[in-house]
Amino acid sequence: MRGNEYAQLQAFAAVIQQGSFVRAAAHLGMSASALSQTIRTMEERLDVRLVNRTTRSVSPTEIGARLLADLLPALTSLDTALARLRESNDGPCGLLRINTSRLAAIHYLAPLIGPFLKAYPGIQFDIVTDERLVDIVAGGFDAGVRLGKKLDKDMVAQELGDHLEMMVVASADYLKRNGTPKTPQELANHQCLTYRWPTDGSLYRWEFERNGESLEIEVKGPLVVTEPEMLTRIALDGVGIAYLFRNQVAELIEAGKLIHILKEWTPTFPGFYLYYPSQRQMAPALRAFIDFVMQHQRPEGAGLDTPAQSKPSRV
Repeated sequence: MRGNEYAQLQAFAAVIQQGSFVRAAAHLGMSASALSQTIRTMEERLDVRLVNRTTRSVSPTEIGARLLADLLPALTSLDTALARLRESNDGPCGLLRINTSRLAAIHYLAPLIGPFLKAYPGIQFDIVTDERLVDIVAGGFDAGVRLGKKLDKDMVAQELGDHLEMMVVASADYLKRNGTPKTPQELANHQCLTYRWPTDGSLYRWEFERNGESLEIEVKGPLVVTEPEMLTRIALDGVGIAYLFRNQVAELIEAGKLIHILKEWTPTFPGFYLYYPSQRQMAPALRAFIDFVMQHQRPEGAGLDTPAQSKPSRV
């Protein structure tokens, strides 16, 4: 395979993985126009259309998707071999692609990235935030970060922090006007501020557990959001009852601005995990990051998440 053919294959994989010529070009260190020409040249050489282009999106054709599935393991092997060669002189190096939810990136990965890059200047990160659970292998990612333990059997998981806890909260003004629910079932008579799953568009059913009894409550109210961070502010305004993570509301509860209700119904549950494919030949950059994570576990109470990924069974 000639050098320009290898460059074309790398360019094609980057375009599909990034979902944009602009983002892929920035990732590859070239202009978007040059990248577009590279893909056109590759398609002409192979006499096949590989990429569907619109003004808003880029996606592989059926043939392009098959090529990408065959191509990614080979590119990964080549990158690993080159990284090992460089590692002999400069220590671990190479590119790490990680797929994660937005708030996991902000509150769990971000505190780790800076210290890690100082320790390993030869390593680069490409972190993609996505509320959907994606196939990290098919997407060309080295690892992912999600809640819960229910990952594919061929994945290995390393916990990033302590267990998490949800809290049902409302303002004193709301409870004075509407009364305080004593059981999860009584939430049906209240104005609840809830969340829509980004995966399938369904409404989040609030989850409760006490003494071995588990409940999922379908709540209703004046507001449904796909951005859970809005709910704290709106709960403070006395509009309704919200279901939020302890770290989001603990200070407000302590200050008396929000009231914690149904306390006995919300036990803790497993937090975020860094997960990756089980493989004998792991890229040195990923191995270094995993070791770093294991040595720098977040202290209890340091995590923060949203209901977007709060249900382990959907992780």
